[in-house]
Amino acid sequence: MLIGYARTSTLEQEAGLEAQLRDLQALGCEKVFKEQTSSVGRRKGLEETIEFARAGDTLVVTKLDRLARSVPHMWEIIGRLQAKGVALRIVNMGIDTNTPTGKLMLNVIGGVAEFEREMMLERQREGIAKAKEEGKYKGRKPTARAKTDDIKALHAEGLSMGEIAKRLGIGKGSVHRALTN
Repeated sequence: MLIGYARTSTLEQEAGLEAQLRDLQALGCEKVFKEQTSSVGRRKGLEETIEFARAGDTLVVTKLDRLARSVPHMWEIIGRLQAKGVALRIVNMGIDTNTPTGKLMLNVIGGVAEFEREMMLERQREGIAKAKEEGKYKGRKPTARAKTDDIKALHAEGLSMGEIAKRLGIGKGSVHRALTN
């Protein structure tokens, strides 16, 4: 059975969701799961899709970014699918893990993406180290420390730590530290 999964990040992306649904139905998906949620939050529709899939089924997505948020996340999903005997088809990449070539292509693309991510992180670390040497990188300014006088004044008025934190847009822990130092 072909099982489709479609996702957009926001409710405003209705046209994108409709296009995915249209494509998945045209490909012959008998069951299609859809959701409109950020890739970083809990994805109930994806969980339902994986739970529904059985050995011999193929999960079909139009694009990889509709399925996974990162290379490790992609491998996690693929591992879960493989454990159930479910293949994966990524339409825009022409990848189908039902075939040996599809499995190879997925591994190559995943490896390249992982390599590029590592290179980007290395360049970022080098850039930060250079900026620190030149005195240009100071990090984030401490926001709560700058509000110590305001915190103490509001506390003197009898406000609770929670109310102070809410008014100043900082965490309760920051309020506590400012009052105990």
